[in-house]
Amino acid sequence: MARSGPSGAEASWPGRRLGLPREGSRSVARTGRRLAGVAVDWALALLVSSALLGGDPWATLGVFALLHAVGVGTVGGSPGHLLLRVRVLRVDGAWPGPWRALVRTLLLCLVIPAAIWDADQRGMHDRLAGTVVVRR
Repeated sequence: MARSGPSGAEASWPGRRLGLPREGSRSVARTGRRLAGVAVDWALALLVSSALLGGDPWATLGVFALLHAVGVGTVGGSPGHLLLRVRVLRVDGAWPGPWRALVRTLLLCLVIPAAIWDADQRGMHDRLAGTVVVRR
C-alpha cells in the first residue's frame, strides 16, 4: 500500500513560506526564546534607567529602544537576542541595516504590532520592517 505525502500540518512550519529551514540555524526563532530576549532587554533597560535616569518609565522605554535599534542595526540583535542565540535578518537573509532596525524598533515599542503574528511567527513589526528573527 502506497503511503501518501505528509499532512498539511506536517508539511508546513514557521518560515517555510520564507524559504527558512524547519529547525536549526536560520530557522524561525520560537516564541519562548524571543520573549526571554525581550525580558532580558527590558531588565537591562530598567537597570540602566534606574541607575542613570531615575527609573522614569519613558526613560526606560528610551533605553530599551536604543538597545534594540543600535543592536539590530549593527550586530543583528539586541543584547537579549544575542544572549538567547537569535538574530534579526531581512527576509532575503541580508543584514537589516539601520533603517529597518529603526522601523522595527519603533513598532516594537508600540507593543500592539509585536503582539499580532502571522503564520511564520513574525510580528507585524517584523512584517512591516521586512525582517525575521531566526536562530543563530
